[in-house]
Amino acid sequence: MSVLPDPGATRAVLIGTSHYDHLESLPAVSNNLTALAEALTGPTSWALPQEHCTILSNPTTAEMTMAAVRAAAEQARDTVLIYFAGHGLVDPEGDLYLAMPQSKQQRVETGLPYRWIRQALLNGRADRCVVVLDCCYSGLALGTMGGPSDLADQAAVEGTFLLAAAAETRQALAPPDETFTAFTGELLDTLQTGIPNGPELIDFGALYRHLRIRLAAKGRPDPQARDRNTGARLALGRNLACLPKTATTPSTDGEPATGRSWPSPSGIRTVGGFFKSLADVRVTSGLTHQMVSQRSGGHISPGTVSRLLNRESLPKTWPTTAAYLSACGVPDQQVAEWHAVWTRLLTDTTTDAAPHTVPRQRQKPTTLQRLTGRLSRRNGRSRDRRSGSN
Repeated sequence: MSVLPDPGATRAVLIGTSHYDHLESLPAVSNNLTALAEALTGPTSWALPQEHCTILSNPTTAEMTMAAVRAAAEQARDTVLIYFAGHGLVDPEGDLYLAMPQSKQQRVETGLPYRWIRQALLNGRADRCVVVLDCCYSGLALGTMGGPSDLADQAAVEGTFLLAAAAETRQALAPPDETFTAFTGELLDTLQTGIPNGPELIDFGALYRHLRIRLAAKGRPDPQARDRNTGARLALGRNLACLPKTATTPSTDGEPATGRSWPSPSGIRTVGGFFKSLADVRVTSGLTHQMVSQRSGGHISPGTVSRLLNRESLPKTWPTTAAYLSACGVPDQQVAEWHAVWTRLLTDTTTDAAPHTVPRQRQKPTTLQRLTGRLSRRNGRSRDRRSGSN
């Protein structure tokens, strides 16, 4: 079953080199980064918070790039995505290097070894890793950009899905009259328009098959893909070609969609992911806020539906969320799964927010306090002597 990652526990690093000192520049790469970041932070894809999507445009050093990659790999608990667009270099041993702005042909030491990224992902804590490489594999900046047929095998990381553009020429990588590079342009178009007669969620397996068809139809090189441990089931976004038109053409007779794959709560790790998946439930149902209210039998109003889906903290009680899920048409068994996730998250947030009791430590008196005390005691003894003489 295809799943979308929890946005609160997911990180993305988008790396792109569009300007080179010694290689052919690729202006379209900068457009790739901007558009892909907008897609990943949008509601129909991963809905990542802005701070969870890092853009590195023309990074000056490999160390700078790796710092961002390592941080993302360490912070992500659900999914980490690493994307690179630019030139690729291959040394005589067949190792892949990603070209930085100062990279030179046949000088792989001026690039970023892909094995560094691979090792950072292996050392990370994310359940799933995605690597998207929109680059050539040859050491040449112009002319052919082919490489070893097993290069995708070399780049694969255990537990990941690797999607690579096998561009053979500069024109295939970045057509001069197009806004985006050829490979990323097709990827973005798929997210924006969907796959006709495709699945409800565009998982990486479906995306790869669709890109092969689209790129082949345009006479462009076939992409490569490698799947490890069911990484192909991870979804990049909703298929807009089969998305219910909730705003204008709701489901027939106001009934929720049947036979659909409801968003699973099993992968939710954060409060943000909880509300993102709740919103996906209504999208899947094909119902408007008003229709959800009607189907709840008056238990929740349209305004309550809106407020529930736009909360930043978990509701302290369960009935409203349960009524919302049932009204959307979610089966009772899955409602029970949602309740278990809500209980776990509520317990976690309550524990984190609980104040920690710190024992009070006896503070030493300051110099001024000691002097004041001495004077007070001295004056007290003087008053006692005067009282005794009377």
